[in-house]
Amino acid sequence: MTDEEFSADATQFSLADAGDGVDDANFVFETANAAILRLTKEISWMEEVLAAESSLRMGPPSTYADRVFANEMNIAVKMTEQNYQGYMFREALKTGFYDLQAARDEYRFSCGSGGTHCDLVQHFMDVQTRLISPICPHYAEYVWRELLKKDGFVVNAGWPSAGSPDLTLKAANKYLQDSFVLIRKLLQKQLLDSKKANKKGVSVAAVTEDKITGLIYVNEQFDGWKAECLRILQSKFDSNKHIFAPDGEIIEALKNSSVGQATNFKQIQKLCMPFLRFKKDEAIAIGAQALELKLPFGEIEVLKENLDLIKRQIGLEEVEILAASDPAALAKAGSLVSLLNQNPASPGSPTAIFLTS
Repeated sequence: MTDEEFSADATQFSLADAGDGVDDANFVFETANAAILRLTKEISWMEEVLAAESSLRMGPPSTYADRVFANEMNIAVKMTEQNYQGYMFREALKTGFYDLQAARDEYRFSCGSGGTHCDLVQHFMDVQTRLISPICPHYAEYVWRELLKKDGFVVNAGWPSAGSPDLTLKAANKYLQDSFVLIRKLLQKQLLDSKKANKKGVSVAAVTEDKITGLIYVNEQFDGWKAECLRILQSKFDSNKHIFAPDGEIIEALKNSSVGQATNFKQIQKLCMPFLRFKKDEAIAIGAQALELKLPFGEIEVLKENLDLIKRQIGLEEVEILAASDPAALAKAGSLVSLLNQNPASPGSPTAIFLTS
């Protein structure tokens, strides 16, 4: 029935998406239908891009978005190869098609008016065609020969070459994407609180009638009792086994530290315990880097390199990236500085206030 109703590629796409393991694959008609639509849409996109190829950005790839997109393609190539070798076809479909498509879509939006880079877009079409060919060979051969005008068959083209994935760059981009979500929530909260208080300042109407300036504050390093907690956890963590010393040892070390000698230790301890639990769980999951006092990349640098993208993502007229430890930067917040005290910035979690004009 499926051979009559769906093409071979859509059938194989649906079977790959059904899951890995020894159980019989659960063929889903909706997935096969969606596969036909996605592959057809992808062909249309490629045709449009190739027809307007001369309008794409040329020269060496140079922007932050270029670097992130190139890195995501390297990751896709490496991960998809591992998944195919392990006969994990659903995971191969995820890393070699779905994740790659998401990276392409994010790249297109991130580039904004500057446009996408010709070499990277061409490389994307080449890589995606090769990665999907084991599951959708007819689609891949059509794209390879008719659209990309390549010689021979894609099945004989070999696996695409890729550089070593830059995991720090991937982490920096995740930080950037998470920051969009966080800053958008802070804007919504400030708008709502201003409306409730009925005070002078940002109103709901300001979203469309007034120009909004965002002041984003960053604290790139843990300090005070948080820094002391992290140093204690570092000394009590076995990075090879991903386990900590008993809780009693950690609490004893905290009591003997500068934090423990403070006169208000009992108050601080109430703050320390949830932070210690959170960081312990994080370190067990991802390793010792979770216990560092700062992230492996410059947060201010990442945000400043993406000012235009932040404006478009949040809907701001202007945006400034400021150090939370700089008194002059804090003075720019004016009467809204209290909001920064209520929601202080910490490594990996910037905060923001919004002004209208």
